[in-house]
Amino acid sequence: MAQSKTAKEETRKGPDLQPHQVILRPLVTEKNMFLSETLNQYTFEVNPLATKTDIKNAVELLFEVKVAKVSTQNRKGKPRRYRFRYGRTKSWKKAIVKLAGDHRIDFF
Repeated sequence: MAQSKTAKEETRKGPDLQPHQVILRPLVTEKNMFLSETLNQYTFEVNPLATKTDIKNAVELLFEVKVAKVSTQNRKGKPRRYRFRYGRTKSWKKAIVKLAGDHRIDFF
């Protein structure tokens, strides 16, 4: 007997992503380090096809922490110029992950 999927799982678009495919890299800047120290929030560049639940599951699995909240931003690419050619940087997706309680992620 086949298991029935919930309505949310049936409407998913795109491929099923593995946790290491969801999180591309941590964003380590002065502002993000301040957020991690004071508000326990960590920032990552993520796959544009990833949903908030994908991001939450990936962070919990890869870093062995408990996630309280996930916020995402779709960042547009900027126009750039190199000599006489015009181009654009790529668009990307940013995730800000708030951890629950006293959980921490050590990058260094």
